[in-house]
Amino acid sequence: MIEFIVAESQNDLRLDWFLAQQLPRYSRTFLRRVINAAAVQVNGKRVKASHRLSCGERITLTLPELPREGPQPEDIPLEVLYEDASLAVINKPPGMVVHPGKGNWSGTLTAALQFHFDRLSSVGGPSRPGIVHRLDRDTSGVLVVAKHDRAHQALARQFEERTVSKEYFAIVAGRPDRDRDTIDLPIGLHPHQREKMAIRRGDPASRPAQSFYEVIQRFQGFASVTIRPKTGRTHQIRVHLASIGCPVLCDRAYGGRARITRGELCRRAEDDEVLLDRQALHASRLSFAHPDTGQPLEFSAPLPDDLQRVLQALIEYRS
Repeated sequence: MIEFIVAESQNDLRLDWFLAQQLPRYSRTFLRRVINAAAVQVNGKRVKASHRLSCGERITLTLPELPREGPQPEDIPLEVLYEDASLAVINKPPGMVVHPGKGNWSGTLTAALQFHFDRLSSVGGPSRPGIVHRLDRDTSGVLVVAKHDRAHQALARQFEERTVSKEYFAIVAGRPDRDRDTIDLPIGLHPHQREKMAIRRGDPASRPAQSFYEVIQRFQGFASVTIRPKTGRTHQIRVHLASIGCPVLCDRAYGGRARITRGELCRRAEDDEVLLDRQALHASRLSFAHPDTGQPLEFSAPLPDDLQRVLQALIEYRS
């Protein structure tokens, strides 16, 4: 038997959305089947998947264990920024999927973690050992991993309570109108493209989202920025920057292009050297309290070579 109490921040969420957030091991389709089979009760009563939750409601359910095995260990190099008995901090390279999923069953971060560490938390389920939070496949940078369940729960609580400080570096196509600003726009599922998110004003299923950005340097047609998300919605930074007309460079989903060449920056069509073929987004800094001691910790990851090359080209050709 599993029990949840609806928090104030979760007020008015659909029941199936709420359970999908709380139980990421299970798909929303599977959870809807469980609800329809009367295996879920809200305040002791059977409800529909579309039931809108209220703060303080008590949800009880029983779920079967998923039969899927965990990822197999793979000898994939990892850059470990910090490690102790409770956690590890990794500089995730671009192009690496965090955990197994459709079309990505090997070469994942979890497979590498299984090889490099003797012990990892099990809270996220067999397919996500140690994973407290995630970065998109093509986003590089700092990511914390839990080695045991107590540490996992303490770290997850910090993310949920928004006491973790996250800072990202991005190169954007376009120049923001302001030197610094907060983007406060709700995010929900894209109405037509299932793999994307979108700004969804007035949609009851959307979630509040806030991101603060600051321009580091402006170029002709481009800019480098730091961005600190207050909330942690899926694709939040990418959606928010695109909403102000400055999508992350080479973000194929929200910016409409997948790569950029040196010739495009120096305006010489014959120079087809590809400088970047992934989104120009890097998790540069992460701060949180140690799950055992409460001691404040801060970690940073250096800018990857591909983003360095783009910056140098912008300085040379677009300053």
